[in-house]
Parts: sequence; C-alpha cells; structure tokens
Amino acid sequence: MTVSSHAARAHSFNSAAAQYAANRPSYPSTLLDAIEELAGRPLAGARVADVGAGTGISTALLRARGADVVAVEPGEGMAAQFRRVLPEVPVVRGDGNHLPLADASLDFLTYAQSWHWTDPARAVPEALRVLRPGGALALWWNTDAPDVPWLADQARRIARHFGQEVHGADRDVSARTVDPSGRLDPVRREVRWSRRVPMDTHLANIGSHSVFLVQGEEATAAFLAEEREHLTRVFPDGLVEEVYDVVLLLATNAGA
Repeated sequence: MTVSSHAARAHSFNSAAAQYAANRPSYPSTLLDAIEELAGRPLAGARVADVGAGTGISTALLRARGADVVAVEPGEGMAAQFRRVLPEVPVVRGDGNHLPLADASLDFLTYAQSWHWTDPARAVPEALRVLRPGGALALWWNTDAPDVPWLADQARRIARHFGQEVHGADRDVSARTVDPSGRLDPVRREVRWSRRVPMDTHLANIGSHSVFLVQGEEATAAFLAEEREHLTRVFPDGLVEEVYDVVLLLATNAGA
C-alpha cells in the first residue's frame, strides 16, 4: 500500500463517523479481563489514554470499568461523533506519533483498531514516554474468525472485488509487526466472541471499513447488493451471526 493510499484510508472514517458508530461491533468484557490479567492491575482507578478513539466504542468500555479515561483522536469527524456519544469524557486532537500527553502520566495506553495507522518508529517511543514505569500498552483488533465458513467465503469475495483483504493483516499481527525495533515485548492473546445483528447492520458494518470507504459509493453499493444475496441464502431469517477473534497484544513499560 502506498503512503498516499494509506493516508486516504486513515482519513476516510471522518466522512462515515455516524455509520461507524451505529454499526461497528464493540468488544467483550472478557477482553478487558485479559488486559487486566496481563497487566497485573485493574482498570478501575487507572489513568488511561485511548488513542485513535474514533466514536468512543472502546473508550466507553474502559470508562465503564472505572478507568479515568482521556481520548486522543486525529479526525474531526470522528471527534465530533465522540463528543455527541460521550460528552463527559475529554477528547484531544492528536495521534500515536505525537501524543499530546505528559511524560509518565498513564497507567494504560490503549489502541483499539488503530495501532496500524501509526508509524511504530515514532509511536513506540511516544508510548514509552507517556507510560509510567510498569504501565501497559494494549493494542487490539476485532478480526473475523477464519474457521467460520461463511466469513471465510465473504473474505474471499471482498479480496476478489477490491484486490485486498480487510482483516488479514490484523489477524497476523505480531510483536515484530507492531514494533520492528524490538523495544517492546508484548504478550499475544486471542478472545473469541460473537454478536447477532440484522443483515442491514452487518452490511453497514463491513461497508464502514476503509477498504470500502475509499472506493466510492457506487463500487461499494454494487458489492453490498451482491453480498446481500449471498448472505440471504446463509441467513434466511435476516439475522447474521458475526464471529470475532479479538487479537490482543499487551506490553509493559519496564522503565525505571
């Protein structure tokens, strides 16, 4: 992917913030349990920055756990939607490459579906700068479960239509891909969960991914119309069971 196409995909969400907020999946409570277990401390009472917070899906969960959360979001469209959903939570403009946060000020730094938009050469030092000693950097992605046949079929159709995968790179994420410098030593964990949603919600969800948003309305609408026909054969009652594996990587700041 070229730098320009990567940037276009990163900024594409701002025009679809309401669609993103209404249809994207959240995350299971077992994910937050895993974060607390691997970090060795509870989220309750912790100072947390949620980076690339988007419309506030992950921020809301962290806050419900009792964390003291500040959101960091680069996009004006997403930040505006965030403020409508979570007006009581502070949101500041910025990104993982330039965190507008004080040194050693955080117990947790979280990235839900957003680390891949950073430059690790800059984002890793920034993470270590703002985390307190013993603080945890948690990165996670909802990825389609590859062993569910209808999801595997859908992934192949998307790859054929657009020439690229939606979730493949996220599923294959590793310590090396998130931090080529080797300064982090993250632990990897997968958490499976599912949700049952109307077909319109499912189609709007996949249509909110950047690979669709940068193609334009006509190309996206054509694909989604065909996809509806495929899914109607699998889910004749119109309810789609989306199955996810959340891929979590968590690293602790060992600084003295």
